[in-house]
Amino acid sequence: MQKSVLRGRAAPRRAITDLIDAAATGTGGALLLHGELGLGKTALLDDGGALAANHRAGFTVLAAKGLPDEADLPYAVLHRLLEPLAGHIARLPVRQGEALRRAFDGVAGPEPDRLVLCQAVLGLLGTTGAERPLFCRLDDAHAADSPSLDVLAFAARRLRPYRVVMLLAGDAAGTVCDVPALGLPPLDEADSLALLADLVPDGLPADTAAALARLARGNPQAIVDLTTTLTPAQRYGEEPPPTALPPDGVLGRSYRGRLRRLPAETRWLLLLAAADDALDQFELVRAAAASGTRLGALAPAEFAGLIRVDGHRIDFPQRLVRALAYQQAPLARRRAAHLLLARTVGSGPDRRLRRAVHLAAAADGPDEPLAAELERAAARVRTVGPEAGGSRPSSGRSDPVGGYATASAALERAAQLTDARTGDERGAAADHRLVAAARYAWLAGDPQRARRLLFRVGDGGVDPALRGRARLLHGEMALRAGPAGDAPDWLLGAAEALAPTDPRAALDALLRAAEAVCFAGDYHRYAEIARRAAGLRRPDATDTTLLAHEHIAGAAAAFQGRHRDAVAPLRRVVARAARLTDPARLTVASVAGLLVADDVTAGRLAARAVTRARAVGDLAVLPRALELLGYAHYWLDPTGPAAVAAAREGLAAARDGGQDNCAAVHRGMLAVLAAIRGDRAVALRHSQLAADVRSVGQRPWALGQWALAVVDLTEGRGPAAVARLHAVARPGTGRGQPVVQVMATPYLVEAIVQGGAGGAAAAHRALAGRALAVFDRWADGTGNPARRAVSARCHALLAPRGSGAAEDRFRQALQLHAEGGSEYERARTELLFGRELRRARRPRDAREHLRRAMETFQRLGVAGWAQQATAELRAAGAAVPAPPATRSRVAGEPAGAPRPTHVDTTLTPQQLRIARLVVEGATNREVAGRLNLSPRTVDHHMRNIFHRLGLRSRIELVRALR
Repeated sequence: MQKSVLRGRAAPRRAITDLIDAAATGTGGALLLHGELGLGKTALLDDGGALAANHRAGFTVLAAKGLPDEADLPYAVLHRLLEPLAGHIARLPVRQGEALRRAFDGVAGPEPDRLVLCQAVLGLLGTTGAERPLFCRLDDAHAADSPSLDVLAFAARRLRPYRVVMLLAGDAAGTVCDVPALGLPPLDEADSLALLADLVPDGLPADTAAALARLARGNPQAIVDLTTTLTPAQRYGEEPPPTALPPDGVLGRSYRGRLRRLPAETRWLLLLAAADDALDQFELVRAAAASGTRLGALAPAEFAGLIRVDGHRIDFPQRLVRALAYQQAPLARRRAAHLLLARTVGSGPDRRLRRAVHLAAAADGPDEPLAAELERAAARVRTVGPEAGGSRPSSGRSDPVGGYATASAALERAAQLTDARTGDERGAAADHRLVAAARYAWLAGDPQRARRLLFRVGDGGVDPALRGRARLLHGEMALRAGPAGDAPDWLLGAAEALAPTDPRAALDALLRAAEAVCFAGDYHRYAEIARRAAGLRRPDATDTTLLAHEHIAGAAAAFQGRHRDAVAPLRRVVARAARLTDPARLTVASVAGLLVADDVTAGRLAARAVTRARAVGDLAVLPRALELLGYAHYWLDPTGPAAVAAAREGLAAARDGGQDNCAAVHRGMLAVLAAIRGDRAVALRHSQLAADVRSVGQRPWALGQWALAVVDLTEGRGPAAVARLHAVARPGTGRGQPVVQVMATPYLVEAIVQGGAGGAAAAHRALAGRALAVFDRWADGTGNPARRAVSARCHALLAPRGSGAAEDRFRQALQLHAEGGSEYERARTELLFGRELRRARRPRDAREHLRRAMETFQRLGVAGWAQQATAELRAAGAAVPAPPATRSRVAGEPAGAPRPTHVDTTLTPQQLRIARLVVEGATNREVAGRLNLSPRTVDHHMRNIFHRLGLRSRIELVRALR
């Protein structure tokens, strides 16, 4: 494998380097690297050998590899590893030398004394290493002959007194007992994408790279194998990327070899398990008995790690093994397996689909009755959930198991079995089945398969219903897993095609179109969607249909600024949601709850949507439900663990389901939450991954800009924060992300105030006024006290400094905070009110608010805001002890933390802040901007600083503080 596979392997490389360095100075050691095929064990052995060979101590490198063909040859690995040291055997005691020669030569005679042989190997390594250190590497230790492995393990456990390193690699931690072991985990997403960039220097489209990273599941060799099979069209994004690992790649060939070496009975049982991903232990027992096979024949595959029986479940840890176990079997053998399983899985209602799938797999030509049975059985999955397919409920994993995946495969097979010889009607039936198969693939979290199936249908032909269903699915996938800017047109086209024959499906398309225009930043198109929805309204509409109509009408009013008109219909949506069970409809109701600022109910509805989506295996809606749950938790407690947990879970679900757009949204939210907590590095990383070039103006980009603005604000860069938040939306045009801008309005107002009285101050004040007017209409329309408290705080910031109006607004905000809302927002109001009072020369009044703010921020763990509150409190004249993590060592300060200096005790807190900013390189004007002071005030403080410290220049100040 290429050296680039060492991406994400810093920890094992560090461990190997430490071993080599220690052995060079006389302290030997051993390490076992373990993990599944392709994780980079061999690459690390190669890298370790190169490090040792190039080390200043000049290691001798010895290498061997366990070979299955030599596993029955005693001491084969030992011979290969130590053969270069044969000339040193004469230095050993006679008995040890004879034992080692007998093991090497394989001459007839009694078996060498095992303990003597072990001592001989250890002695040979030790005496040779005394002259020049040794680096011994053994790859595929699990395949080594047992006598060699026992002897080398004996030596590995006793290397400490010698200048010897022994590095072994095997499948499992128990390959060699009592030797330090280090498991290799799969690469994370960032390292997987970096490895792809290494392997394809010209780059890949972002969605192609993401699909390959998901498919490889963090396995470096799988990534290498996938890149070698890409066609030019796939590299440029003109064709879909691969959907399975190549069977002829390095990984595939390795697994094929392992499968070939298994007994025939073992391969038969693996074929049965591979032919039905829902097969459980009891069903396998029945099938094995029916075919006259011992269940114990499965043991060799279990010991080799090819299959795992966990309780009643049967799993292939590597999907490629399942595919190879099936594909390597002859056609007649596969057909026999399906017929056997059709008999043994039973014929009850919960087994109906699986039985039909097995019969269809064994069919030898068109069979319309069987195709119709497949279609009926698959439809039952949509009605009662994936258990109808006999599968385990999906947990959001990346492998598309479960009833929806089974239903998709069944409908694709039904299309193949449809008798096309009877004309166009049968062709249309096959296309309908293919579209349904694509829908189930999307629900199962497999958008690549869904796209392939839709491609076979084309535009749906002359049948408007078929065309509408195909466009609806195209639009949903574009919204969540493709070019989101194309989604509205797909979905509006679907609504138009479906309206004459299926108004409810047309309304579903409009709901998706509404979500799409919001995601893409095309809010100006919402009015058109509302007009179309109104045209579909009927007097006899059901509750679920009325819910959709009320939602679209209410949201349209809200996005047009008519919040008082929006509240009534949106609250009716929330009220109707009590009886909902469909996860997609529950997400619609959760959005309505957020728009009317009913955060608790919105969170409850989103949580129900998450639960239902998991229960029925609907991986398509799960990331969206978790997104809304994260927003609700943000409003309730932006610093708590619940919002972060929802975003992380949503990110994992989106990645598993191939929903790159949803994944970017969750990254954007994680960036915002990290910025609020003061975790700058995490905020920057997530915002960068959320906002690629294609998504400028879309929701992930806007969330990323919000996060970066919070970072700017906490670090004193008010103008930069203003620029970012101003770009998020263009009020009055319906373009951009006005909802994100409304959520970020409190930060925008604070950033504008922090920016001071520069040349753009008037324009920025006007901007703040416009943004706050939008926020006010929403807050007043909902009546939510927490939103109104934030509004009052923003008005206080924009009021003249030191005025009665500012104080009244701050006190109004604190009264409203007492009625509800998060501790974090109340603490922010206390901080800003305290700062206002201190600057109005009322330090005694300020200290009360600043202390409460500081204590709350410290309790919530938001370091950046806690530091600001602490600095303000000190500037107000309070003696503030350092928090436990930063006190002197006597009081619990970590080792190496600075003690108070002469400078700390001579300057006032405000002077100390100014001095430290100057030492960092800030000019007086820049200091003024960051601390919200006038340049003249900073000049005054600087003169006093020089006087108190007896200094004459900034250079001397730098020396004094450093």
